[in-house]
Amino acid sequence: MFELQLSPRFFETDALGHINNTVVPVWFEEGRTPIFELFVPQLELGNWNLILARISVDFMAQIYYGQPVTIRTGLNKLGNSSFEVWHQVVQAGNVVARGQAVMVHFDYQAQRAAPIPAAIRTQLQPHLLPEPDQ
Repeated sequence: MFELQLSPRFFETDALGHINNTVVPVWFEEGRTPIFELFVPQLELGNWNLILARISVDFMAQIYYGQPVTIRTGLNKLGNSSFEVWHQVVQAGNVVARGQAVMVHFDYQAQRAAPIPAAIRTQLQPHLLPEPDQ
């Protein structure tokens, strides 16, 4: 599992005074950065080989400005050319949002999914965990 600590920024709040719902998918994407680095170590866009096929977000509670959050990221499934990522946002010890993303290893020249290389698959395996209940 990967963890990332963030401090919500003032501009991420909405008119109701809590973190806007559009912010959480951005946080989840940032939480996937260590996974991106397994595929593209220098994060060079010219060598990018992943696409986002699906994302979902469940909001469990309000998220507040001025209180740090932890983004937890792991893998649910690892297929031939795709994998499913789970995410959680934890604030003050409570899971306040959770979600999933499906990523596809993609060959842009052939315009189709490509098998995940064995070396990357080996690095992904330790992160293949069920989502914690918390």
